[in-house]
Amino acid sequence: MVDGLDNVVFVVEDRPEDGSLDLFGLYDGHALTERDRYGGGELPDRIIVYREPHLAACEDEDELRAEVHTTLVHEIAHFYGIDDDRLHELGWA
Repeated sequence: MVDGLDNVVFVVEDRPEDGSLDLFGLYDGHALTERDRYGGGELPDRIIVYREPHLAACEDEDELRAEVHTTLVHEIAHFYGIDDDRLHELGWA
């Protein structure tokens, strides 16, 4: 468990809604840095991992495992309010 990662569900779906294989994951929610209040019965945020794009991009199980890890770090970072530019600087995008 990641400290402070409350009210978040992890979901695996085949592909993004547009059917593309370009998107590996998605954070669907409001980053902690954008919340006015927390815990008032809101639906949980979602971190979605797309199965087929990962499978199409990876040649073996080790590569798949590493890519899923990178995707999870990336999407969890969005939960904490870290944007794509900063993730690029940190080597996670």
